[in-house]
Amino acid sequence: MRTSLWKLAGMAAIVAGVASSADLRLGMIGTDTSHATEFTKILNDSSSPEHVPGARVVAAFKGGSKEMPESYKRVDKFADTLRTKYNVEFVPDIQSLCGKVDGILLESVDGRQHLEQVKQAVNCHKPLWIDKPLASTLSDAKAIANITREAGVPWFSASSVRFMPAALNLKSADATNAIAWGPGPLGTGGLDLSWYAIHAVELLYTLMGAGCEQLSRTHTDASDVIVGRWRDGRIGEVRAIRPDSGYGAVVFKKKGPPSTMPDMEDSYKPLVEEIVKFFNTRTPPVSNGETIESFEFMDAAQRSMASNGAPVKLR
Repeated sequence: MRTSLWKLAGMAAIVAGVASSADLRLGMIGTDTSHATEFTKILNDSSSPEHVPGARVVAAFKGGSKEMPESYKRVDKFADTLRTKYNVEFVPDIQSLCGKVDGILLESVDGRQHLEQVKQAVNCHKPLWIDKPLASTLSDAKAIANITREAGVPWFSASSVRFMPAALNLKSADATNAIAWGPGPLGTGGLDLSWYAIHAVELLYTLMGAGCEQLSRTHTDASDVIVGRWRDGRIGEVRAIRPDSGYGAVVFKKKGPPSTMPDMEDSYKPLVEEIVKFFNTRTPPVSNGETIESFEFMDAAQRSMASNGAPVKLR
């Protein structure tokens, strides 16, 4: 009788959302972005309509950047939410995460910190999710790829727009050209497109795949237009619009009318689902090579702007 009661209690606990012992334990680096609290809510709060089971954030290193107001003005607030609402344990350094977790979420909002933080995180030899931007420069992005490869640590980085149903439904093997657009506030201290226009760049790569060889960029106060030529002759275009914009895309195909993307649902759930799958399979849903090429694309766009819009080849 007692055994049966314990079984019933265990089932009730699962229904109530108590963490399963099978849940992956995740550690977080950087609590200075809203992604820190939003991802934790999706993973840890089983009552959330967007809950993704299978993993929980259990520990975090607060981090923070003294050089970015978006970081130092918010890092303590988000850290307090994780500690008080989701019972996340805070540790004094990245190394302290290693024995406590099965995977690491690098969430630091300042991409200039990512290379140094990755150098420390790979010592844990755990799969590594790196939130956008992967880095602030192409050289840092390539260094991250080299360091993780040498350490045998699988990694994954992507914009949430890559996994929105509206974007995925627009993909077509018959596509000849595509245009993608979105908000275009520019960053400083590295690749200017990597701060926010990276979402529109990754939307284009979702539709076109890798293979861009040359591009040109037209820049005004109101927007940037980057037109790239793919090796197979296709043309892809990104429009980064200021001060703000919704996301959208048009795909042109060999036959039939062009396809347009409807309004995208504003949700991190599809991305978090992919992150949990990655931690289980250790296989990124977006190849590391394509992620690096998106940085080669943004690097070439910056060099084109510096050359008054002249066409430049990707490095």
